[in-house]
Amino acid sequence: MQNAHDLAFILARFQFAFTVGVHIIFPAFSIGLAAYLAVLEGLWLATGRHVFLDLYRYWIKAFSIVFGMGVVSGLVMAYEFGTNWSVFSKKAGPITGVLLSYEVMTAFFLEAGFLGVMLFGMNKVGRGLHFAATCCVSVGTLISMTWILASNSWMQTPRGYRIDPANGQFLPDDWLAIIFNPSFPFRLVHMGLAAFLSVAFAVGATGAWHLLKARRQGKISSEPVRVMFSMAMWMAAIVAPIQILAGDAHGLNTLKYQPAKLAAMEGDWNSEGRAPELLFGIPNMKTEHTDYAVGVPLLGSLILTHSLDGKVPGMKDFPRDQRPPSPVIFFSFRIMVGLGVLMMLVGLWSLWHRRNSTLFLSPSFHRVALCMAPAGFLALLCGWVTTEVGRQPWTVYGLLRTADSVSPISLSSMVVSMTVFVIVYVLVFGAGLGILVQMLGREPEEGEHDADPSHASDILATRAHPALVDASAAKGA
Repeated sequence: MQNAHDLAFILARFQFAFTVGVHIIFPAFSIGLAAYLAVLEGLWLATGRHVFLDLYRYWIKAFSIVFGMGVVSGLVMAYEFGTNWSVFSKKAGPITGVLLSYEVMTAFFLEAGFLGVMLFGMNKVGRGLHFAATCCVSVGTLISMTWILASNSWMQTPRGYRIDPANGQFLPDDWLAIIFNPSFPFRLVHMGLAAFLSVAFAVGATGAWHLLKARRQGKISSEPVRVMFSMAMWMAAIVAPIQILAGDAHGLNTLKYQPAKLAAMEGDWNSEGRAPELLFGIPNMKTEHTDYAVGVPLLGSLILTHSLDGKVPGMKDFPRDQRPPSPVIFFSFRIMVGLGVLMMLVGLWSLWHRRNSTLFLSPSFHRVALCMAPAGFLALLCGWVTTEVGRQPWTVYGLLRTADSVSPISLSSMVVSMTVFVIVYVLVFGAGLGILVQMLGREPEEGEHDADPSHASDILATRAHPALVDASAAKGA
C-alpha cells in the first residue's frame, strides 16, 4: 500500500509538472506577442507606414491561437489544485487563492473585455479606440503575470502570514508583505524579460525563414519580412544582455533566501570561500559528491557573491530530507544559462551585420536565427524547472512539505488521468501548434488592408495620414 501511495504521489507531481510545462509556453508567448502587437499598431498610427499594419494583421492571427490555448491549458491546472493537491489548497488557499482571484478579477476581465475589439474591431471602431483595446489586452497579460508570480513567489519566500494553530492554515497578516515578498521583484522582471526574449526569437526565426525562402526562389524579400526580422534582432540585442544581468540579481536573491536551492544548482556540497564554478559534473545525492566535475577556480565565488573570497553554501549544510534533487536543477540551470548566453551572442552578431549592412543578406546568420526559434521557450522551461524543483521538498518553502500537500488519491485514478492528459494534450495542443507553424510559414501579405475612405474610422486615419488616401486610390486604379 505504501508503494502504491508513493507512486500515486509521484504521478501527481509529474502530472502537474506536465500541465504547467505545457501551459507556461502559451502565457509567455501571449505576453510578448501582445506587447509586440501594441508596438506595431502604435508605429502604424504614428508613421502611417502600412508595413506595420501588415505585420499587425499577420501576427494577430497567431496571437488568437496562442491566447486560446493558454486559457484552455490554464483551466486544467485550477482543477488539479482541488483534485490532486487539496491539502495544499486548504492550508495555503487563504493566501494563494486570493491572489489568483485577483488575477481573474483584474487581468482576465480586462483581457476578455477588450479581446473581441482587438481581434474583430479594426474596421468597426475608431483607430484610437482599437489601439487602446490592443494596449489593454497587452497590459492585461502583464497584470496576469504579476499576480501569478506574486502567488508563486510567496510560496518560494513566504512573508506576511500567520499559521492557525487549530488547522495549520496560512492566514494573511500583511498583504503588502505577502505580495511584495523578497523574491517577487526579481522573479517578475526575470519572467517578463524571458517572455519578451522568447517572442523576439520566435518572430526573428519566422523572418529568417522567409528571408531564406526568398533567397532560394531568387526573389527579393518583402518589406514586412525585413521589418519583422530587424525588429526581432533589435529586441534580442537589447533584452538578452539585460536578462543576464537580471538573472545575476535573481541569483543573489536566491543565495540569501534559498541557499539550499543555490547549492543544488551549483553542485556544491561543502560550504567554502574562493569556490570554483562547476561547468560540468554529475551530482551524486548518495555519495554527497559531484562526479566528473570540471570547474573554473574562484569563479563560483565571484559570480555568486561578487567577491573572490565570498562564501558559497554547500548541500551538506542542510539535512538530507531538506535537500532538493541536485542532478535535475544542476543541468536545467546550465541549459538555461547556456541558451541565455547564446541568445545574447546572436543579438550581438545581428548588430555586427547591421553595421555592415548585411542583416538581410547573410544566409548563415539567417539559418542560425531560424534554429534559435525555440531557444527562449526552452530557456524559460529550464528556468521554471530550476525554480520549482529547487524549492523541493516544500510547496511553501520551509513550512509545508510537498508530501504533506497531496490529496488522498489512488494509484489507479492517477494512472488513468495521467494517460488521458498526455493523449489529449498531444492531440489538442499538437494540432494547435501545427496550425500555428503552418500559418507562420506563409509570408505576410502587403497592402491588402489599405484604408477605405468610405469607412468612418478610416476617415479619421486618413485625416491624420493623407498618404493613406493615395494608397487606397492607387489600389483602386
